[in-house]
Amino acid sequence: MPKRVVMLLRALFLIGIFSLSAVQAREVTPAQLEAFKTHFETVLAEQNIPGAAYAVVYKDQIISASGFGVREVGSSDPVDAYTVFRIASVSKTFAGGLASILASQGHFRWDDPVTRYLPEFSFKTRTYNNKLKVEHLLAQSTGVIANAYDNLIEANVAPEGILPHFKKLDPLCAPGRCYGYQNVLFSLIEPIIEQTTSQDYASLMQQNIFEPLQMPTASIGLAAFLNSENRALPHVKARGKWHPRKVNESYYRFAPAAGVNASAVDLGYWLIAQLGYNPDVLNEEHLQQITNKRVRTVRDLRRRLWREHITDAHYALGWRVYQFGQEQLIYHGGWVEGFRAELAYSRDRELGLVILLNAESNVVAELSTHFWSTMFTALQQQDKAAAYASCQLPATTASSNC
Repeated sequence: MPKRVVMLLRALFLIGIFSLSAVQAREVTPAQLEAFKTHFETVLAEQNIPGAAYAVVYKDQIISASGFGVREVGSSDPVDAYTVFRIASVSKTFAGGLASILASQGHFRWDDPVTRYLPEFSFKTRTYNNKLKVEHLLAQSTGVIANAYDNLIEANVAPEGILPHFKKLDPLCAPGRCYGYQNVLFSLIEPIIEQTTSQDYASLMQQNIFEPLQMPTASIGLAAFLNSENRALPHVKARGKWHPRKVNESYYRFAPAAGVNASAVDLGYWLIAQLGYNPDVLNEEHLQQITNKRVRTVRDLRRRLWREHITDAHYALGWRVYQFGQEQLIYHGGWVEGFRAELAYSRDRELGLVILLNAESNVVAELSTHFWSTMFTALQQQDKAAAYASCQLPATTASSNC
């Protein structure tokens, strides 16, 4: 074989090696992480947010986590990645996960009527009663007007004092047919779980999720929050300044809806499980079940900041499913007095983000949408570069899409 031909073949082989490396090098880079951290701290400082924390998950690792500010205005105690926050409605993702595990063990069925376990529950028109299934509770598809009787939660009325009020209401549509976000009805999964397992909700969460996922500071309830030494206090804004508040107990009484406490690190481990890296806790069947779209949520398409990016939205079982441009994003946010939280991940990109604030500020949405729009854009550019590189390979290995 002529020497020139041999040299050409060697060159083509080397091009192939380097191009294959480029195809495989679609990664979240240190520069991207540093850019987000800088943006995170800059925006929070501009808004004078008391304290916050975030974690970024990639595949089976927390690749970046940090705190910002202080746990309480006027103190010097810093927020770090292990500082415990109330995560509010992000608790619903845990309810969905736990319920999926217990349903797969045969403790109850998703299509069981709620009245099988709560015979005292009734709508105004009793013919609706048996149409309300367990699945509808966690899918936010009960058909009941949104946030029904949240005012009674905030008035510190106990669950057993609120339940009879549903006899005054009828669903706006048949259960399973339309979306209506709930806290009271969502939390009916707790007595169903407790009846069918003969264990309390908090213990089941600890045994099935917190302990096996090694979430070091996750817990349920007010007492557990107050027992966390490294905890953030809630803040509300008045007259242009942030003021600490006493932790409000009301929503803690509805643990599936808003009862979980966790740090950014805890939630990072939770996201790793959502990405499929803890199949002994949440297997593929569980993950598919809790993220399958149940009901469309048109209202989400009008959310400030998010509406610039999402083109479709659904509720699954304790999770929202957004179409974020070309990408699917699994998401949930949370808000109780003095706290904001957002949790999201892309299964396709194996990427997740946690953001926690000890302040009632919509800056959390700005930070989340900035992260996802920036990261998706960068990863899509890497896709294009990888596709181009594969087209430069020798004909025998080049992609058929070239």
